[in-house]
Amino acid sequence: MNTSKLAWGILGAARINERLLPAILASENAELVAIASRRPGAAAETLHKYAPCYPQIEALDDLEALLHHPKLNAVYLPMANHEHAEWALKAIAAGKHVLCEKPMALTVADIDAIEAAARQQQVTVMEGFMYRFHPQHARVLEIIQSGAIGEIRSVRASYSFMMRPARMYRLAESCDNGGGAMWDIGCYAIHSLRLFFDQLPQAVSCMAQFTDSGADIASSGVLDFGDGRFAQFDFSFSRARRCEYEIIGTKGGLKCHTVWQLPGDIPVISWWSEDGQQHEQRLPASNHFELEIAHFSHSVLSGQPPALSLADARDNCIVINAALQSAKQGQTIRL
Repeated sequence: MNTSKLAWGILGAARINERLLPAILASENAELVAIASRRPGAAAETLHKYAPCYPQIEALDDLEALLHHPKLNAVYLPMANHEHAEWALKAIAAGKHVLCEKPMALTVADIDAIEAAARQQQVTVMEGFMYRFHPQHARVLEIIQSGAIGEIRSVRASYSFMMRPARMYRLAESCDNGGGAMWDIGCYAIHSLRLFFDQLPQAVSCMAQFTDSGADIASSGVLDFGDGRFAQFDFSFSRARRCEYEIIGTKGGLKCHTVWQLPGDIPVISWWSEDGQQHEQRLPASNHFELEIAHFSHSVLSGQPPALSLADARDNCIVINAALQSAKQGQTIRL
């Protein structure tokens, strides 16, 4: 293996390649070798669109061929949600490290199987929550740890955008098959809420608006972390764009104004305290996709565990499934 660069393949010509493929090309410790798709010509079309100046990158019309490509060490998996577990296990069996687009899997049993296989094959597997690699979240944790807002008592995460016709496929499948807002953007909300309590909630309560296909188009709910600590989530495909979280402590509060940062966006964090202090900090623009690729590549090349563990993926899956169960049954689910 080239110890300075991780050799990558992309398993699918999904829309997320608009962000992810250039991120691999831009990373100093990553090299894109090939991309594959089951749709004839789709891989070549993706390369022409996002990497026209890299003729050495191979375009394949066979997913299995990519998994067994002798020059590849790692694969990025951006396929449909219900396919993640199947293809992650295939990639692991082929001895490849795997960065899997969120969600890692739809069931805890599948994540347990992925973890067991990764351990046996001695490969690194991480769930692709790119936002966590943006420096603004480390800064948020610094402010909290400084005691500026006191002990955290509640967190609220709001994620939404108006669904465009080209993205209606997200509602074609039921939640059981990975469709809907919960698996697409709700997983971000729940993941970001969990960051500030660092434990599983004791109970989950959720309400949702379901489509005829069984997909949720909007959901809202509460996670109970015990001792009067609550986290509220709200996400939707039928509301104006919103991607923020707010934390309220015993001495004040803090807000991350834009969680899904575009590469040129200027991150803004604001916080206040009950003694009248008001603060706002603007951070340098950062590309969290590039930071995610650089982190995962470094993790593999150095033999260090990635920042997002499979235990974290497992816990997120537990909470998501509890929220869906709560919405369907109309009752609070205790964990």
